[in-house]
Amino acid sequence: MSDDSARAAEVLADHRDSIDRLDAILVYTLGERFKHTQAVGRLKAQFDLPPSDPAREERQIERLEWLAKEADLDPEFAKKFLNFVISEVIRHHENLQR
Repeated sequence: MSDDSARAAEVLADHRDSIDRLDAILVYTLGERFKHTQAVGRLKAQFDLPPSDPAREERQIERLEWLAKEADLDPEFAKKFLNFVISEVIRHHENLQR
């Protein structure tokens, strides 16, 4: 293996280590987020509140799109991601109300 190839392999390994750490952060962050949304769902079920709040959801999507732009992330990807998360939260809230 040439020096250039060895260096490329080292850089690749470093990037992959960073990706692995960031994936772990994402999973644990989503876990924390869902703990809070589950608490919200139980509260909504207890007080017979609707499982979704379209006005808040729209504000959150707009906020995430802005944050994505700030982070140099495709806002459309961020919007799709948050829409997926919101749909999961609503599904959990609906299940809690049954």
